[in-house]
Parts: sequence; C-alpha cells; structure tokens
Amino acid sequence: MAMTDERWGFLTNYPGRVFGDDDEHLDGLMDRAVAAGLPSIAISKGAGQLLGLLTSMTPGRLALELGTLGGYSGIWIARGLSPDGRLITIEASDSHADHAQSEFEAAGVGDKVEIVRGTALDVLPSLAQQLGPSSVDLVFIDAIKTEYVDYFDSVKDMVSCGGLVVADNVYGTGSGWIDEGGGTDDFNRHVANDPEFDATTVPVGGGMLIARRR
Repeated sequence: MAMTDERWGFLTNYPGRVFGDDDEHLDGLMDRAVAAGLPSIAISKGAGQLLGLLTSMTPGRLALELGTLGGYSGIWIARGLSPDGRLITIEASDSHADHAQSEFEAAGVGDKVEIVRGTALDVLPSLAQQLGPSSVDLVFIDAIKTEYVDYFDSVKDMVSCGGLVVADNVYGTGSGWIDEGGGTDDFNRHVANDPEFDATTVPVGGGMLIARRR
C-alpha cells in the first residue's frame, strides 16, 4: 500500500495518541500561542514525547535549544532533565520569548529554563565560551533551516561524550519535502560525515535527526 497524505498524518499523530497521558497544559499551549499571534509550527506531540525521552536518557544536567517559539518543545526537554538540570533556550523574537516564559512558569518548569534573546548564530559563540567544551548533554535545533549546518558546527564542541544533537524538520515541512528540494539534506549529510558523531533520522513529524557524540 502506498504512503498517502492521510496515512502519513495518521502515523505522525499515532505516538501522541498511544503513548503517555493527556496533558492539559501542553494540549492547549499552541492554541494559546496562535491566539497570541505566534505561528502554528510547533513540533508534534509524538515528537515532543521522543524529545523528552531522549533528554531523560542523558545525564540531563544541561540542555540547549535553538528556537524557543511558544515553549512547547522546551517544556518537553525541561521535564526530561535531572532534578537539578537546566535548559538554555535561544529565541530571536521578544514576543515569542515573552509568551514562552509565561508558558514555562505555568508548566512548573520556569526555574529550570533560561531564555537567551538573540539570533542563535549571534549568541552561540559567547555561549560556547561561557559554557565550555563537553558541557551540554542535549542540543535541540529547530530554527532557521538554512542555518542548520552553521548551528551544528557552533554547538558540536559543547556536546558531552554520549550527548545528543536532535534536529527537527530534516525531511521538510508543508512548504517542501526532501525529495523535492526541501528539508535539510546538506545538514543531514554534514552530520553523517562527521567522524565524532553517530547519527540517523527518524520519520517523526517533519523528520528528526538524532546524533550521538562518540
């Protein structure tokens, strides 16, 4: 049987329906974000569950997110951290950062999350100097797709041995998929060819890349 848009949509939403309980706060987050003027482009519930699970499989001391938006993915990451772990999330839009801050606090993870305002490529050099090498257990990349290669090169030395780099939309979005020139093929191949990382992609949402530092 062929893959259809309907089947892909069903499979994308399947993990969110089967695994884990409903979460009133997260289930309503994107409706509140859209009402506040934010774009409706957060990761799916299934992708969030995977992201939280991956975070919990690391030591969970420090995570870094590129692209906060309304805080949906950040809450999943924060919940997967160790009790004293923290998340640094970078957001270029002040309005998005303000909204996300309120969502973090309402979700009970405000004390774990620090929002750094600015574009990722502007912020990352000073952040790398501040945090030092091998300091981050998980990096989640979900910002400007054409900058993914630059993001990876900026964060890779910060990733601890056994730490993870996870990136969203590597197969594409509704505006274009990898077989028609969308997605992040250059980034995917860049990570695949990095001798310091083992990596693969999984068909969750718009496709997620998961790379583990050796």
